[in-house]
Amino acid sequence: MLPRTASATRTPHLNRLVSAGSRRVLPRCPPSLAVRGSLAATHRLLSTITTQQPSPLKRQPAPRATVGFERHLATVLDEPAQTATAPLYELRSFSPQAPLTVRDHTKFYAKQRVNFHGIPGDVNEMYLVFEACLQVGRLERAAQVLKRLANLDVLPPADYLDLFNQYLDAKVSQLLEEPGVDKADDIHKAFETMVSGGREFPVGGETVALLLKASLTSTDAGTMQRYVTRYLSLLPTQTALETVFNTEILTYEELTKVAELCPKYNMPDNVDPETFAQQQQQQLKQQQQETGVDKSEDTTEHLLTSSEPSAVPQVLGTPQKGFGLEFVKQTISMFTGIPDGFDISTLPISQQREIQSKLERDCVDASLARWREENESLQKMGLNTSLDTPSLNSRLYQWQKDLESRLRTMLVEVAESEMATKKNKEDLDRCIYGPFIRQSNPERLAAVTIISTLSSLAMGGAHKGSTLASLITHIAKFAEEDIKVQKAEALISKRNLRKTKSKQHNPRSVLRFMNSTASAGSSDMADSNNVDVVMEDEAWSTMIRTKVGAALLSALLDTAKIALVREDPSTKTLVTQNQPAFSHVMQLRKGKKVGTIIPNKAVVDLLVREPVPDFLARHLPMVTPPDPWVSFERGAYLETKTPVLRLKNGEREQRLYTEAAIARGDMDQVFKGLDVLGKTGWKINSSVFKVMLEVWNSGKQVANIPPLNPVFDLPPEPASTEDPTVKRTWLKEIKAIENERSGLHSQRCFMNFQLEIARAYRDQTFYFPHNVDFRGRAYPIPPYLNHMGADHLRGLMLFAKGKPLGESGLRWLKVHLANVYGFDKASLQERQDFADENIENIRDSVTNPLNGNKWWLEAEDPWQCLATCFELAAALELEDPTQYVSHLPVHQDGTCNGLQHYAALGGDTWGAQQVNLVPGDRPADVYSAVAKLVIKGIEDDLAKGNEFAQAMQGKITRKVVKQTVMTNVYGVTYVGAKKQVLKQIEAAYPNLEAESGIETPLLASYVTQHIFRAMSTMFKGAHDIQNWLGEIGGRVCRALTPEQLDEFERSERFPHGDGTTTDVNMTLAGTPKKSSSHKNDDILNNFQSTIIWTTPLRMPVVQPYRKHGTKTVSTCMQDLIMTIPERSDPVNRRKQLQAFPPNFIHSLDASHMILSALHCDELGLDFAAVHDSFWTHASDVDSMNTVIRDAFIRIHSEDVIGRLASEFQARYKNSLYLAKIESGTKVAQEIQRWRVKNKLGPRKELLLEKERQELLRSSNPEDVKRGKKMTSPASLYELYSSDEDLTVPEDLKEVTIGNVTGAEGTKVRREREMDEEGEEVDGSEEAVEHEEMQEDEMLDDDEKRGLEALRNTNHFALAQKRGKALIASGKKKSTIDVWLPLTFPPIPAKGDFDVRSLKDSTYFFS
Repeated sequence: MLPRTASATRTPHLNRLVSAGSRRVLPRCPPSLAVRGSLAATHRLLSTITTQQPSPLKRQPAPRATVGFERHLATVLDEPAQTATAPLYELRSFSPQAPLTVRDHTKFYAKQRVNFHGIPGDVNEMYLVFEACLQVGRLERAAQVLKRLANLDVLPPADYLDLFNQYLDAKVSQLLEEPGVDKADDIHKAFETMVSGGREFPVGGETVALLLKASLTSTDAGTMQRYVTRYLSLLPTQTALETVFNTEILTYEELTKVAELCPKYNMPDNVDPETFAQQQQQQLKQQQQETGVDKSEDTTEHLLTSSEPSAVPQVLGTPQKGFGLEFVKQTISMFTGIPDGFDISTLPISQQREIQSKLERDCVDASLARWREENESLQKMGLNTSLDTPSLNSRLYQWQKDLESRLRTMLVEVAESEMATKKNKEDLDRCIYGPFIRQSNPERLAAVTIISTLSSLAMGGAHKGSTLASLITHIAKFAEEDIKVQKAEALISKRNLRKTKSKQHNPRSVLRFMNSTASAGSSDMADSNNVDVVMEDEAWSTMIRTKVGAALLSALLDTAKIALVREDPSTKTLVTQNQPAFSHVMQLRKGKKVGTIIPNKAVVDLLVREPVPDFLARHLPMVTPPDPWVSFERGAYLETKTPVLRLKNGEREQRLYTEAAIARGDMDQVFKGLDVLGKTGWKINSSVFKVMLEVWNSGKQVANIPPLNPVFDLPPEPASTEDPTVKRTWLKEIKAIENERSGLHSQRCFMNFQLEIARAYRDQTFYFPHNVDFRGRAYPIPPYLNHMGADHLRGLMLFAKGKPLGESGLRWLKVHLANVYGFDKASLQERQDFADENIENIRDSVTNPLNGNKWWLEAEDPWQCLATCFELAAALELEDPTQYVSHLPVHQDGTCNGLQHYAALGGDTWGAQQVNLVPGDRPADVYSAVAKLVIKGIEDDLAKGNEFAQAMQGKITRKVVKQTVMTNVYGVTYVGAKKQVLKQIEAAYPNLEAESGIETPLLASYVTQHIFRAMSTMFKGAHDIQNWLGEIGGRVCRALTPEQLDEFERSERFPHGDGTTTDVNMTLAGTPKKSSSHKNDDILNNFQSTIIWTTPLRMPVVQPYRKHGTKTVSTCMQDLIMTIPERSDPVNRRKQLQAFPPNFIHSLDASHMILSALHCDELGLDFAAVHDSFWTHASDVDSMNTVIRDAFIRIHSEDVIGRLASEFQARYKNSLYLAKIESGTKVAQEIQRWRVKNKLGPRKELLLEKERQELLRSSNPEDVKRGKKMTSPASLYELYSSDEDLTVPEDLKEVTIGNVTGAEGTKVRREREMDEEGEEVDGSEEAVEHEEMQEDEMLDDDEKRGLEALRNTNHFALAQKRGKALIASGKKKSTIDVWLPLTFPPIPAKGDFDVRSLKDSTYFFS
């Protein structure tokens, strides 16, 4: 027998590629198509810039990173030998001189128009259509795509051959199912057409094997002989049959037949048919085991049924006429038949996984079943479901049937359009979206369209409607995900050996390594190792998504009707009228006409009160431990693909970097940390749930549960003769009451979902799979029920596994009670005493929670307090409380964790004391400390007779400053900080304005000034670090990388891509530009770099803030302008700078949490976290506290800031950045004289400096001499600046904390506020702008000057001393722009705080 090596068992194209040493890795989608959503490219190189010194240890390849390939790739880090056995919770050595870099060697192709066959002109979209056509069997359309790709000649031969092999595979499968001479002839003609086109194709074993399989179907012996001989001649004679054998395409009998027809190609002697058949059976069996449980057999049905009714009361449903709550109930209906007390976790793991798979698959099926059942129920009762019934569900069934019928008609129209010889606009549209809607069936597509439409409208506010663009996108995303789920299920159910083997090795679902060198001509990459990474699944492009969504929505609008029964005013008879359920109208929004979908008022009445859940069934807690994370979309849920990284707006660069990091094993610690968080088992606290359910069903307001029927005292309506301002005030009060009523109802509806899920899971052990945001912060994926929710959800959470308390655990349980009660500023002993002193209150809360003294309701977190009362009371009931087996998570919270990291980075001893990094007898309270400094500042102003100080004397409390201090380090703007203070002042002193005569916004500005000043004093090191981070980030955002400079030079010299040189004063678009102008904005708008860094866990962080472009997409409803995110989009500099410091801190606290989780898992501790709040069993708190401190010390014992500086120097090496120099300086004057003399213009200056720098870096001494002789603005700067930095520092007052005035202030107000997470706060843009304009209009000139004077202090801002002087003077000095080599300012000096002293700090986390 011929043994099959690891290489031999791969799909044939991989054999060819590996043996040939090629960089090609993709059988189904060439890299030229897989690299970006909207632009085709020939190559995407994820390059690892490594030092030329070999690593002392070659790490073994991670399982997730390789399939059949041995890893010979140096990683981003030089790893010492000891890291091979180092535990996961240890930081791995980090070489910042070799950061992970995604080099963009993309070749852009001009997009063509859709041709007369209806084939799109974008190469990536052509592939998507090609793949969809293969999926649905429209092979003639796939052939047209191949023909257009061949005509455009945009793909390398190997890429094109891969697509051809896919087409050939589908044609051969069709031929085997329906034999026919014409089908076989089509295959042979297609191949001959391809090879006769003048291009050389690397034909390999897969192509030949498929052609041979087609040839063997011929009934004519001579024809068969001719074809077999022809195709075998394409392979080397000695290895031809062996190569074909290794493809696993031909059976043994077919291979024998080929050998008989061509005797010179002898069958290898060691090919044994019996062994071959056994090997196939073994591979099939292995494949079946890998795919898990056979879904065709439901072995758990009998386990999920019980004839006994549950003893647990039902959750009182909030009166609501939408369908979301029923959607929840239907989805979790499988739990209703489970006997009380039965835990699924007691079943064998295979049955647990089967139940979990069923739960994930229930989304669309549950909806269809519910609609059908209610419709049938009403019909049995003799009711006409088309009339005005109180339920929406029966109508949805009718909508679904009508839409299903319309979609079947649409498929017929698609087929007719594809066959039409002359195609109009509608035909061309159908040709594009047709293959995609064919991938599903009309019944599911109809349900998907209805669910996604209603959920989008309900969540956005049904009465307002939804913009057409957002609704279409929502529908298409839902449809795309559902189609992928169906494809995955179909793949698993297949048992055909060759197909499953081919799918198994599909590089679209797994990452592979190839070790190759850079392309010739890339001198800086010649010695680098390169990694090719392919996306797991190519998402639909914006154009395809828009057209599919528009087609589905248009069909829904055509078919969805609602029957209204109204009384005729004249005849008094009931009249029934069918009206459209939705209308497409044009509305004026912000001065532009926007297509909007408005629901019928009757539909609004049914939906407006209820937030409808989206994708609920696929995002419930899991009843089996989540699958370990192994790649970008493989992990957590068993069947539902969920990305490990939360992406917004399809940000592609973040995914590319994450894919590259995963491929090289750099995400191993993050993956393992997420696995640790996900495998923590949970259960519902039945004691608390019982009380909560009683409260809920009573309809009363208790703790954070809103009342069922809130009562408000409505102000009396003023008489019509009253002053109009009184009427306006009354209307404003009424509107506020109605908003509050609506808000309470929405909260109750959402809680209704949560309690229904909690009730369903009441006896189950469940798990929360986690993923991360782009900064590495972990979040549970289930959105409705998780431990990161509000107080009532946290009060319901218990660890599934219990542990005896012990002496330490009993003490920590008492401390925890004090913490959740709000008594958390005292010493640990005082907190323990607090619990002991309230034993009777604790027991009363447990025995009579709703009718006793209700002590627990006075707590800061009442439901968590009640849960702790139950746990502590149960322990105290035992003779030995230390033996009580506790399940309650005990929390350890950081003291303003962001400031803790800043204090450690800056070495601030005073600041470290305020955030408990320094050991102390009592916990320090940074908020109280800042409040004291603010009070002192106000007292100093009071002595000077300051009217603001007089108004605020005695009114500064810890609560007034807390939120602003907390968010200060997370990038809160001046406007945001002032709003926070204003809210606290107005809540605490509602009559302050009347008493002081000064408007509260002005007083809030005054207090904010003092808060910032106090923070700047207390955390000087943090101030300097923020200053430095802002400066280096600003320079990066104004820089051009070497690749961008090369592209810029090519576009200048060859603007039309035809090799013809042109005047370099042409813009990128080829439009002449005046040389005298020194504006560089057009250059920066085309080439800008985002801020990227690596966390201590080696996860790359890519800030996503860019100014995305738009594209007009024509649809069957209207033309839409859609946002198209691209890596080449210019960065949003303001957001990049504002978010960089807080995001950097978040990446550190995320690393701290993951390290702590890994170490706790190593020690056998159950662990959960809510960012900077870490949870474990009471008995394990001491151990966890040691882990938390050690992890923090490990991170900050390293030179975090120095490493960041080194990484930036390496990452942005040889870049040029646009610096600003004050016009009045000597160097600026010399540069101006040079410009007057040479008259080059900014673009020639940039190319001149590029040339000078390349000469200076040359290894040729003559080139270096030439470079030194060259004169440019940068050389003049170097001459006159000596070692002093004469550039103007980044003007950060418009993007960070501090001064926001004048024109810059207006600009900033138009941007969204940044929340404490460093991300955009949706919906704040218009509100902030409108509010600030109104505020300024209310102030007279003197007050405005006073407010501006307050604002003119740049507190805790990121500006150098010269920048501060400019801000204080209020004068903006003129500057000139100069392109300089990108360098970074020196790192600020660190203070004397030693982070190792933290080891003895009791209150670091407490």
